[in-house]
Amino acid sequence: MAGEPQADCLFCKIVSGEVPATVVRETDTTVAFRDINPQAPTHVLVIPKVHHPDAAALSAAEPQIAADVLREAGAVAADEKIDGTGYRVVFNTGSGAGQTVFHAHAHVLGGRGLNWPPG
Repeated sequence: MAGEPQADCLFCKIVSGEVPATVVRETDTTVAFRDINPQAPTHVLVIPKVHHPDAAALSAAEPQIAADVLREAGAVAADEKIDGTGYRVVFNTGSGAGQTVFHAHAHVLGGRGLNWPPG
């Protein structure tokens, strides 16, 4: 069922504490942790604690939690001191866009120049 933890979901296991992660922030509705394969000096994932397969599904089902994810992305940028120099928030949706874990999540990237358009 949408919103419920999924036994085969890596991010649900991080939320439950079953899989360790380097957590940098946590709220009642979100967890933010360092990406294990960083693509920039700062690369933090912000995930909702509820399971939805992608950002579109999350925003349709639980818009307040989608807003919480975005708010926390900004807080991560401030904590990481990249808010003044610029940062990117990315939601990959679908395997064709590079999504590999089908639990909604935002990538917060910064600490170096980020080209546009992205590759």
